[in-house]
Parts: sequence; C-alpha cells; structure tokens
Amino acid sequence: MTEYRLMTTADIGAGLRLCRAAGWNQLERDWMAFLALKPGGSCVATQDENVVGTVTTISYTGKTGWIGMVLVDSNYQRQGIGQHLLEEALGLLRGIETVKLDATPAGREVYLKLGFKDEYGLSRMIADGALNLTVSDVVAEINQSEIDAIAAMDATVFGANRKGLLQWLYNDLPEVAFAVKNGDELLGYCLGRRGHNFFHIGPVVATDLATARLLVARAAAQSDGMPVVLDVPHQHPEWINWLVDVGFREQRQFVRMFLGANDFPGEPEKQFAIVGPEFG
Repeated sequence: MTEYRLMTTADIGAGLRLCRAAGWNQLERDWMAFLALKPGGSCVATQDENVVGTVTTISYTGKTGWIGMVLVDSNYQRQGIGQHLLEEALGLLRGIETVKLDATPAGREVYLKLGFKDEYGLSRMIADGALNLTVSDVVAEINQSEIDAIAAMDATVFGANRKGLLQWLYNDLPEVAFAVKNGDELLGYCLGRRGHNFFHIGPVVATDLATARLLVARAAAQSDGMPVVLDVPHQHPEWINWLVDVGFREQRQFVRMFLGANDFPGEPEKQFAIVGPEFG
C-alpha cells in the first residue's frame, strides 16, 4: 500500500537516489532549498516505509505556487503514484490563486487531465564543448546590497516576488551572480548553480537581447569545464538562434503550464532563461 506524507531532511538521501536514477541535476543543497523555501511544502510517497516518489512545492508571496521534482521510482511507475503526488501538491498549495509547473511532453498529458493549461514552450539548451563567447567588462559582479533591486526587477518579470530563492542562489554561488547597468538603471542580471551533471545558468533577465548575451557570456566563463545548460522560454527565436551559433544545442523541450486565473503572468519577453523547471 502506498502512503503519502510530508518530506523531511531524513528523506533527502532518497530524493537524491531518485534524481540519480532519472539523470537529473539536483544536489543535496537543492533539496534543502525546497524544504527551507516552503516548510511543510514537499511530499513523499512510501511503500513499506521506503520512499518511492517525491513532489515539491513553493509559494511565491502567496501569489503563485510552483510544483516541481515529481519523481517516481521506475519500479513503481504506472500505479498512479505520480498523479496522487500531484494531487497532494495541489492540496499543499490550496488557496493560492495560480499554480504553475514546467512539464515534459509526457507529463503534460497528465497535467491537462488535472485542468492545467499551456502558457508557453521552453527549450533546454546545452553546451558540452567550447563556446564561442567574448566576455565583456560591462558585466559586473552583484554584491549583497543589490539583491533588493534584483528581486524587484525579478518580481516584475516573473510575476511574483522570489527574493528568498534569489538570495539562496546568490549565497550558494555568488561568483556566478552578474548584472549590467546603465548608470543606476538595472538592465539585466543572471545567477547560476552547479549540479551533478552540468552548470546551470538561470535566471537570465534582461531588457534586451544584447544584455542577455553579455550576461550569459560572463556566467558561462565560470563553468570550470562542466557542460552548461539554460532553460530558455520560446519568446525570442533570435535568442535561441544565437545560442546555437555560439555552441549550444537543444536537448529537450518543456511546456510551462498553469492552473487558475494566471492574473500575474509577468513579462516573459524579458526572461531569457528561467531558474529551472523545479523552481520556475
């Protein structure tokens, strides 16, 4: 019999086991972030007290809820566990106006049955070789005193305040936190993190394509030889074309989906890369 309960730090090892089996990128600190950003917001499925599935949720200022890390052990798939985990997640986000997630093509069919609707597509772009990029000194390192301004711009672009997430990203890897300014005006910023399989750049938020290019060039230079990935919304075909020109290729696609009113869609045209499917 499958049972469902809230996830605790004692379950992180099981979450990592599921990540490695699925080929996902997350590390222990990512799981710790889920538990810290929304205490009591993650759930596990167990059989005979063994964790066989997970799901995480985050609430961004009570305005937008996010579902991620839907993982089911391959030995226990096709038993309805994934759908039940999603229902548990929706229960944990009850009362939040809009719930979003980034779905794989296969997962999308499940989410459609639960009432989710498509918002826009995304592509995971990966570079596992040398990149044809030039680093510019126009891009500056972000310091702690600038996090409030970064969070304010991010809230406008994403559609909800994610300061806690941005602060976590900055604290974990400040050397990949960059911004471009015109005087006191913030034109764009990016953050990033290292994972098990690759170096993940995101979010990348910018007022224009040229600024996004500058930010990615500077951030990618910090990869230390790891493959680099960005999860890129399908807002600017010329942006994806540029990524291909400098050495990226499309690995797979996602669909951003929402349940509810979606009254706060943000400004997707200024989001050149998301944090990741698990965070939004």
